[in-house]
Amino acid sequence: MAKIVSLPQAVSELVHDGDTVALEGFTHLIPFAAGHEIIRQGRRGLTLVRMTPDLIYDQLIGAGCAAKLVFSWGGNPGVGSLHRMRDALATGWPAPLEIEEHSHAGMANRYVAGASGLPFAVLRGYAGTDLPLHTSTISTVECPFTGERLAAVAALNPDVTVVHAQRADRAGNVQLWGITGVQKEAVLAARRSLVTVEEIVDELTPVPGAVVLPGWVLDAVAVAPRGAAPSYAHGYYDRDNAAYRRWDAISRDREAFTRWLTTLEEAA
Repeated sequence: MAKIVSLPQAVSELVHDGDTVALEGFTHLIPFAAGHEIIRQGRRGLTLVRMTPDLIYDQLIGAGCAAKLVFSWGGNPGVGSLHRMRDALATGWPAPLEIEEHSHAGMANRYVAGASGLPFAVLRGYAGTDLPLHTSTISTVECPFTGERLAAVAALNPDVTVVHAQRADRAGNVQLWGITGVQKEAVLAARRSLVTVEEIVDELTPVPGAVVLPGWVLDAVAVAPRGAAPSYAHGYYDRDNAAYRRWDAISRDREAFTRWLTTLEEAA
């Protein structure tokens, strides 16, 4: 059952060194505030999982939190590369980074398998790519009914999944809407879960297309207004495109990044 706590307390209790951590949110509701708190608390040796690692994972990698990245696309949306990620891969700064690459469909199916209590998922995918040659969690199976060879991907069960949502009620039930991506599946696949929200309300009024995560599948809810910025929270604030453009210059230079990191830590 979810308990409503502060963000520092939630991260302290749920995210441990060496954990496999998924911070999910597609285009919007990206849990930046939670990621920044993980940086401030100095977590190390994390296996970071995300379908589309962008700025928040670049920041976590640059801060030395990550030992491995499991992903299906990595970049600064609309701008270009993730330079802290590239630096870690090329030079091992500030720590060596192992990678495990998948397709979007493969990652989504891995979360679904994990949420369903299955050991793997089956899909038509990866054909014509060399990813199966380099990724041990991709294999093939033969359909027992048609004989077709299909891709198989190992289930994903993070130690902890962190997502951001628009609101929760006082019982810890969470409501999110807009582009919901794989947040629900990532939470249900995880051993522990944390949801940051824009606000706590007395009642979750219906919203078209909304997803409700009941409090009994969550461990903690933390109030974090603007907790997805500079990404956006549908119905609350817009995406800060200028911040994404500024990040390109910050992340290109180790000294500029180190100054940004100092500013982040001092803002606690």
